[in-house]
Amino acid sequence: MTKSLDYKKVLVGVSGGVDSSVCIDLLKKQGLEVEGVVIRFSPESDEAVKDAQKVCDKLGITLHVADAQADFKKYVVAPFCENYVSGKTPNPCIVCNPHVKFATLIKTADELGIGYIATGHYAQVEKVGETYYVKKAVSIAKDQSYMLYRLPQEILSRLILPIGSYEKPEIRDMAGQLELFNADKPDSQEICFIPDGNYGEFIKNLGYKTKYGWLMSPEGKRLRRHEGVHNFTVGQRKGLGVALGKPAFVKEITEKGDVLLGYAGEEFFSGVELSSPVYANGYLEAGTVFTVKIRSASKGDEAKAVYCDDEKIVLEFVNPVRAAAKGQSVVIYTDNYVVAGGFIENAIK
Repeated sequence: MTKSLDYKKVLVGVSGGVDSSVCIDLLKKQGLEVEGVVIRFSPESDEAVKDAQKVCDKLGITLHVADAQADFKKYVVAPFCENYVSGKTPNPCIVCNPHVKFATLIKTADELGIGYIATGHYAQVEKVGETYYVKKAVSIAKDQSYMLYRLPQEILSRLILPIGSYEKPEIRDMAGQLELFNADKPDSQEICFIPDGNYGEFIKNLGYKTKYGWLMSPEGKRLRRHEGVHNFTVGQRKGLGVALGKPAFVKEITEKGDVLLGYAGEEFFSGVELSSPVYANGYLEAGTVFTVKIRSASKGDEAKAVYCDDEKIVLEFVNPVRAAAKGQSVVIYTDNYVVAGGFIENAIK
């Protein structure tokens, strides 16, 4: 039986990094009783567990350790590998957040009788009417709202994101004032379970079978056999292993395993079809123009909603957009609020 929840308490997901560390101090200053939890996603998490303990010892809070390795393999690692070997370009963090990271935070908070959860993400949560929305961070440069677009209402209603109101240099200054060991620790750039960034080797070592085929010239000629579709992503320009006399990029990865190249200037798409859509508060109105991000670091593009239902969203870009890769997410905004999103199933020329 779940304990009754105490909303004077908050459970912080502690990673050992600077953002979640400062998050603890900000919440304490708000008068909340703070506890921490570090999640073991894989054996690569061991260093994070040690760093999280150092942070919690320094800030004087209790740290819990939650094990999510089984769910992480099921919901994140396996789909990541399956997508890559089928020629898609997955973003594992987007899948991990609702199914593993935040699910584990909520489960642990419930077990401890803690009402709120918090993380060090650069985003905000705001209630408008009866709906909780993910909102862009104050820091446009660090905004992570894209990564959180699939979080359901039951998580958003209990989520606090204090870092979303600050710029990164301010957070580092706070960490310095707190004399935290990680005040100058660089931000992680790689996928957490592949720290060396070698996706191909990781997938191969787990025994996944990739698709093989031909590297095809923009004119449709066979150039050479390639070493597997998991080594390529749509939009890729480096490491193609061929010289065509002018810049080329990966235009498409076919079902049968061929990698089609295009010349620079041909990598633009007029629209996308999205699968597994989520909506913050109802379907998008057809004909309405929204701001969309087709990758986390995107500044945003304008797109018109053509069609949407529970199965798919079809968007038409106002201006052609570069390198819309199958498997990546498109996140849809009204002003700074996330209103919908889904995975790219097809890029429309």
